[in-house]
Amino acid sequence: MDWPDTWDRMAAFLRGVSQTLPQKPDAILVVSGHWETAVPTVTAAAQPPLIYDYYGFPPHTYHLRYPAPGSPALAGQVQALLSKAGIPNAADPERGLDHGVFIPFMLAFEEAEIPVVELSLQQDLNPGAHLRIGQALAPLRDQNVLIVGTGLTYHNLQHFMGENPASNAISHDFDAWLTAATCAPEAERNAVLQHWDTAPGARVCHPREEHLLPLRSPPGQQGQIRVCRSTRIP
Repeated sequence: MDWPDTWDRMAAFLRGVSQTLPQKPDAILVVSGHWETAVPTVTAAAQPPLIYDYYGFPPHTYHLRYPAPGSPALAGQVQALLSKAGIPNAADPERGLDHGVFIPFMLAFEEAEIPVVELSLQQDLNPGAHLRIGQALAPLRDQNVLIVGTGLTYHNLQHFMGENPASNAISHDFDAWLTAATCAPEAERNAVLQHWDTAPGARVCHPREEHLLPLRSPPGQQGQIRVCRSTRIP
């Protein structure tokens, strides 16, 4: 694997994300695969710290900064929408942003001036439950809130780091399936994604699905972008 080229291409993609938006978001709600709680929980700090939840990296990576403000007001809106949909939820006034948020955002929104609120995954990792969460939060898009899910379409680190010869073909098959699924009409898409683990190579690509579940966001509406393609690391 050509590691430098891989990461350079990913960085270039992230740096171009903001240019694909129809307008600058007033706030961002982001779901990361690195926070799981009993019920969906939002960060409610006005100035969230960073959580360096990775190990064995060079010393400078533990001094990275991303001083984006939080938004207690948006956190409250998220809770209100979830409650209205009958979904138990909570807020955490002290938790910061994990690396699934600040690492890509340092490139995608490098000015760190847009308020960011993070939403956790539900510990049961139930696909249907996360689809309902996404549907409940869809009205935020009409308020110029960008809803972002961060993760990977392929997250089998044992295969990835070991460059397993079979993993490349399997990841291509799963990526093709996922692209088709996310571009389908809403009802069809939701039905298919609830059974994602029956897709070709699904459990090879995701032995555990926490890096796939952030995909469960509602379809794009006017004022925001819908990305009808998946992003993979070949």
